[in-house]
Amino acid sequence: MLKEKGFYRGINLGGWFSQCDYSRDRLDHFIEERDFEKIASWGLDHVRIPIDYNILEDEKGGYQKEGFARIEKALQWAAAYGLKAIVDLHKTAGFSFDFGEQESGFFESETYQERFIRLWEELAGHFGDRPDSVAFELLNEVTDQQFIGVWNKVVRDCIRRIRVLAPETVILVGSYWNNSPEAVKDLEAPYDQNVVYNFHCYAPLAFTHQGAYWTKEVDQDARYRFEEMDITPRLFEDLFSQALNKAGEHQASVYCGEYGVIDIVSPEDTLKWFQTIHSVFEKYNIARAAWSYKQMDFGLSDSRLDGVRDELIRYL
Repeated sequence: MLKEKGFYRGINLGGWFSQCDYSRDRLDHFIEERDFEKIASWGLDHVRIPIDYNILEDEKGGYQKEGFARIEKALQWAAAYGLKAIVDLHKTAGFSFDFGEQESGFFESETYQERFIRLWEELAGHFGDRPDSVAFELLNEVTDQQFIGVWNKVVRDCIRRIRVLAPETVILVGSYWNNSPEAVKDLEAPYDQNVVYNFHCYAPLAFTHQGAYWTKEVDQDARYRFEEMDITPRLFEDLFSQALNKAGEHQASVYCGEYGVIDIVSPEDTLKWFQTIHSVFEKYNIARAAWSYKQMDFGLSDSRLDGVRDELIRYL
C-alpha cells in the first residue's frame, strides 16, 4: 500500500528537530532546502522527519506556533522537490527510547497519554489535510515488552481521535523492543486500512553498531568485517517473517522506518550490508527509510562515503 502511495524509498532527517541541542542555529540550518533537492536527486521519494515534543510544546503542554511553522516549511520544501514526508514523533512527554533523556512515566500516566493524544490531534489539524503526501508515525521505539497492553490501548484511542481530523492519512505504528520486527505480532489489528505496521532493523547489532558509545548491548571495543558475520538475505527474511505474517493476516503493509550502519564500518562493508538488506526489501515490497541523511553517526551524505555513494544510493 505504501509503495502505491509513493512512500517506498526514503531517508531520515535525524538530528534536525530531534536528538539535538535545540539551538536556533541547529533548527534553522542543520537541514536546509538544498538538502531536499539532493535527496530528490538520489531518486528517493520521501523523508522521515523525527520531531521531539518540545519542538511543538512548552513545559506545560501549550503549543508553540514556531514549531508547527518549522514542520510546515519542511513539508513545503519536500513538496517542492516531489518528496513525500512522514512526521515522526520521536519523543513525547514522559517517554523517550533514549534513557538518557530522562523522560519517564508515560505508560503509567493517563495525564501523559492524554497529552500525547491531544498533540496528535493538533498535528492532525495542521497537516492531516494532505494524505497523499504526508503520513504520521505515532511514536518512535517503544522499549519494554511490558508496555504493549497500554500501548495498544493508547494507539487505538489516538487513531480514533486523529481520524476525526485526518480520515485518510497513513498512520505508522511500531511495537516494543525499539520497533523490533519480532514484536509486531503483539500489536492489535490495524484500526483501519490506512494503518501500517512499522519496524526498525539494525541487524546484526554487533556489526551495525560496533563501537557505539550510547548502548551497552555491544562490546564497544569489538570490530567486525562484513565477511566475518553471517549477514545474508536469509538473516533478514527470518527476522521480518513474523511482521510479514502479521501484516498478511490483516491485509496490511509493513514499513522499515530505520536501518543503517554506523560510520565506524568501512564504506565497502557498509555498501555490502545495504545491498543485502535491499534485496529482501525488494523481494517483499517493503517500504523503508534509511538512517540517516546527515551525521548522527550514520550519515549517508557524509564525506566518508564519497567513494561508494553513487552505488550505495541504488540500494536505499
